[in-house]
Amino acid sequence: MDTEAQPLERDRSSEPPEHTSAGEEDRSRSSVLSGVVSWLPGGRITLALLLCMAFLLAFSVFVMQPFQIPSSSMESTLRIGDRVLVNKLAYRFGAEPKRGDVVVFDGSGYFGDADYIKRVVGTGGDHVVCCDSKGRIAVNGQSVDERSVLHAGDAPSEVPFDIEVPEGSLFLLGDHRSDSRDSRDYLGAPGGGFVPVGHVIGRAQWIAWPAGHWHSLSREDVYARVPAPGGAHG
Repeated sequence: MDTEAQPLERDRSSEPPEHTSAGEEDRSRSSVLSGVVSWLPGGRITLALLLCMAFLLAFSVFVMQPFQIPSSSMESTLRIGDRVLVNKLAYRFGAEPKRGDVVVFDGSGYFGDADYIKRVVGTGGDHVVCCDSKGRIAVNGQSVDERSVLHAGDAPSEVPFDIEVPEGSLFLLGDHRSDSRDSRDYLGAPGGGFVPVGHVIGRAQWIAWPAGHWHSLSREDVYARVPAPGGAHG
């Protein structure tokens, strides 16, 4: 009989604590955990490894994902075989890619059915031209000195172009301009070489491997003087 449920007038100091049920729940959970541990080959070590793998998988899916660089299109910034860590939260919660960011994006329907890594040169509304009288790219009328990002000996572009980036899209170029298939190669294709912001997976944040090449990929300030679309020329 459940004596605690009966409305009797008596000295409650002799009754067991009301929270006994919580202790029973703890013992029940401990029993379940012990059962899981005994069922797994390797016991607690295997369970710990599985939990670590689940954490790493969730971290990779939602926060930071590693990518390997397969080509020379971003040299000398990124070399073949480099492993980069891509921040998948960089453009969540209202933030959007900025000029100079190195981004990984899904090229399906625009570049090809694969993930690509390029540098953002133009964002929505930007007027991007190549080349000015000195052979430089100009964005919104402001010439940009890209020597700090371009592969040694490369021109800003061997292909002339004069485009306006649609709202919600990006114009993306590789740093190794003479060896990069990028927005310039798809100017006449469906989509015009522009990639929707929604296709961006994240911002390349660090080079994680090889150890000797480890460093942060901070946004380049070579585009800092570029005015907003329709703004005054610098």
